[in-house]
Amino acid sequence: MKYLVTGGAGFIGSHLCEQLMKKGEVVCLDSFDPYYDPQVKRKNIESFMDNPDFELVEGNILDKQLLFDLFEDVDYVFHDAAQAGVRISVDDPSKSHSVNATGTLNVLEAAVNSGVHKVINASSSSVYGEVSYLPFDEKHPNVPVSPYGASKLIAEHYCRIFNELHDLDTISLRYFTVFGPRMRPDLAINIFTKKALKNETIEIFGDGNKTRDFTYIDNIVDANMHAMDHGSGPYNIGGGERVSILELAEKIIAITDSKSEIIYSASVKGDAQHTWSDVSKARKDLGYSPSIGLDEGLRRYVEWYIESTYQG
Repeated sequence: MKYLVTGGAGFIGSHLCEQLMKKGEVVCLDSFDPYYDPQVKRKNIESFMDNPDFELVEGNILDKQLLFDLFEDVDYVFHDAAQAGVRISVDDPSKSHSVNATGTLNVLEAAVNSGVHKVINASSSSVYGEVSYLPFDEKHPNVPVSPYGASKLIAEHYCRIFNELHDLDTISLRYFTVFGPRMRPDLAINIFTKKALKNETIEIFGDGNKTRDFTYIDNIVDANMHAMDHGSGPYNIGGGERVSILELAEKIIAITDSKSEIIYSASVKGDAQHTWSDVSKARKDLGYSPSIGLDEGLRRYVEWYIESTYQG
């Protein structure tokens, strides 16, 4: 089997590449966009470069011809390339739309052209936005509150339409705030951990009462493996636990035995108030079960962070 991972040098993508190399050949496509330090992404895949089953292609999903050429012999596409970040999407909505919506459209066109077995699309809990009820199930209304959330919802619709029009097998996995080794440096758990280990002040945007469902990376990889053979349409892939941002900071302070103090600043536009996943559908159809909870995931992450030689 041959697998292609878009955004394969990123946080989630690099973990997928690592797992898929146990199954067959892997093509990692990444543009090394400077949204955050490209050297972090290169470090993510450094240990893969000598593996004969791994191929790195530096390129962009907005390059349609490149995709058509790359997809020729590919069996499965894991589409994780995206312009991530709610906050940056507020400042630069056009880039989020271009990469996340148009880029996904390009991926789907190339997949149809080459006869790919299935496209596993990385979506987001940001497609829900405004809360009508909790936890979110897949029937919850989609009212995104950021351009990022809107762009990921458009990508989901393109996946559905290509399935209906072209019989292309697609699935969209709605990730709920993923964390773990190699996570993006701009995410809260990474920032809080860095500050806590230095006993520095931890800043929370808002009053700390916003809640999130955090999902450890191993659970995400497991869901993707199941999604190759099962499921169609959208699925929640979360940890199933709900914790406030204040509680999250307090947990990290406790794990690191930190003396950090917590301060509060103004809320950021576009941030969802709450997220919480109902994974019943994924459990039933995909056999997904989040095996690593928040506390264990945080412990593992802090341990990795301390041992890491390239974050700081």
